[in-house]
Amino acid sequence: MEISEKNNQIIIQNIKDFNVTHIFNCGQCFRWNMEADGSYTGVVKDKVINVEQEGSTVIFNNMDMEGYENIIKEYFDLNTDYSEIKRSVNTDEIMSEAIKFGSGIRILNQEEWETMISFMISANNRIPMIKRVIENLSSCFGEFICNYRGRNYYTFPEAEKLAEADVEKIRECKAGFRSPRLKNAAVRFLNEKDVAYNIKNKSYDEGLAYLKTYEGIGNKVANCILLFSMRKFDTFPVDVWVRRVMQTLYVDKDTKDADIRKFAENKFGKLSGYAQQYLFYYSRENGIGK
Repeated sequence: MEISEKNNQIIIQNIKDFNVTHIFNCGQCFRWNMEADGSYTGVVKDKVINVEQEGSTVIFNNMDMEGYENIIKEYFDLNTDYSEIKRSVNTDEIMSEAIKFGSGIRILNQEEWETMISFMISANNRIPMIKRVIENLSSCFGEFICNYRGRNYYTFPEAEKLAEADVEKIRECKAGFRSPRLKNAAVRFLNEKDVAYNIKNKSYDEGLAYLKTYEGIGNKVANCILLFSMRKFDTFPVDVWVRRVMQTLYVDKDTKDADIRKFAENKFGKLSGYAQQYLFYYSRENGIGK
């Protein structure tokens, strides 16, 4: 991997196990959108970043070397050997196909508070609407960052802003019945911030039990939060697409979500979360079980 800086760009050549489409379309994030030229633009912390890729060359636009060291390297998990992860979870022909199909997936290191609220919004919701609500909340309660390629970008709202907000104002952001839950989560998060940010140092069971005490966070949402922001890779979130692929290719049609999760966690062990991402992307893009 060769890294260089030029004209407000970070250019990485000969990058392995990295595909922008796989990364941004595998269900783990909601603030990245594809541009007309096939690149993706999103917000990480208070930085607007555009990512384009041609073969094994990835260009991070609107980025310098300091941003690479402080944001890109960790956020895109560039220090993790995904070739080794793929070898470890490649336990059968199904997984082999799923890994081949989503070979460039990387699990992003997302911020805990943002991930918690984003996946609370995601429950029983469609991706376009999830993105719309998050962008509405950001433009209403976040801080303006800049105008990039003709579009205004904002930071994700701090917990303080949502805690102080009127529920009706949150509802105006199209959050619907989730609006009071989001406000209540913000109030509680402020009081228990140290607990939430320390979950990554606790066991999976402790983290799951704690998150499920929040109104609006059930098993699936809690497992997504644990996987996508709290580094709990031994979890296996089960949503409609994962359920379909598992019931179609691995277990009986009437197998419950909890039993699907146990089956997967036994099969893939401490790397279950990575396996889930390959299977999710593979099943959704190929319509398996529809």
